[in-house]
Amino acid sequence: MLKKGMNAVNSIAKMSAVAGALIVAACSQTPPEPGPVTGSVWTVDSDATKLSYVSVKQGEIAEVNTFEQLTGSVSESGEAVIEIDLASVSTLVDIRDERMRDVFFIVADNPAATVTAQIDPAAFENLKVGQSVQTTLDTTVSLKGVEAGFDAEVTVTRAGENRILAVSDKPVMVYADSLELTEGLAQLQALAGLDSITPAVPVSFSIAFER
Repeated sequence: MLKKGMNAVNSIAKMSAVAGALIVAACSQTPPEPGPVTGSVWTVDSDATKLSYVSVKQGEIAEVNTFEQLTGSVSESGEAVIEIDLASVSTLVDIRDERMRDVFFIVADNPAATVTAQIDPAAFENLKVGQSVQTTLDTTVSLKGVEAGFDAEVTVTRAGENRILAVSDKPVMVYADSLELTEGLAQLQALAGLDSITPAVPVSFSIAFER
């Protein structure tokens, strides 16, 4: 009985030693470098994406508003297309949301705003996980049949092997007249009984891409 017990102990000890050696070997291996960012299509992760703007009424009352739904992608050649669902506008006030949808954007005829940009893939070719690159994107916004160009200063971070974050370094200023929205703004002002609504809004964003 004693001999059998000792044999069992020795067997367990040997198994533990082998398991320990395997763990050490696994931990000592250098993880493979992630593949290049380029050569793939990257798709917007809507659940992890945020776009907001600040509206100012009566010259001093600032309110943060958001769009809850964005979709889009970046092609292998670097063509970026982002669709903003205008019906997803959220001002935290139901009647104001309704006026934004029906009076300002007229979403029945204009369901989305489109943002396009051409990205240089070479600028991100060797971006490793945790690394960031700052860049300025020449973007075009199309809304209600009108196009306007805006420069967006962006920090692009590789958050994972298959995940990219693009975050605005500073707000992009959007002016109502550049997109021919002055008339709609005046209608909102009249409906709300306001003396003024500032015709310029700073827009900020954090867009997550995955592949």
